[in-house]
Amino acid sequence: MRESELDAVFQALANVTRRQILDVVGAKPGCSVQHVAEHFDMSRIGVLKHINTLEQSGLLLSARSGRERSLHVNLAPLQLIQERWSDQYGRFWASRLTRLKYAIEGGRDE
Repeated sequence: MRESELDAVFQALANVTRRQILDVVGAKPGCSVQHVAEHFDMSRIGVLKHINTLEQSGLLLSARSGRERSLHVNLAPLQLIQERWSDQYGRFWASRLTRLKYAIEGGRDE
């Protein structure tokens, strides 16, 4: 994942309304923009701006059918972020814990 893509995901998640939109769509995959807009006290245009930001980040996918757009959450960008940091820091902490284990076990009197 390139840094610009990573920035777009974090920027999208930085806004509480966009996180709530992901929750609404996640609870009802394939829902319409109108369904999402009903959950917010803002104009449909305002909701669409948030949806567009989520689409640009890759966190939300939409499919057009005539005038309707069905929306779906895409967790792949979050998975890539999670893997990036969990792999990086997981290796770090695993090696530290292994060293600690051997230090403790080596210090035992049997």
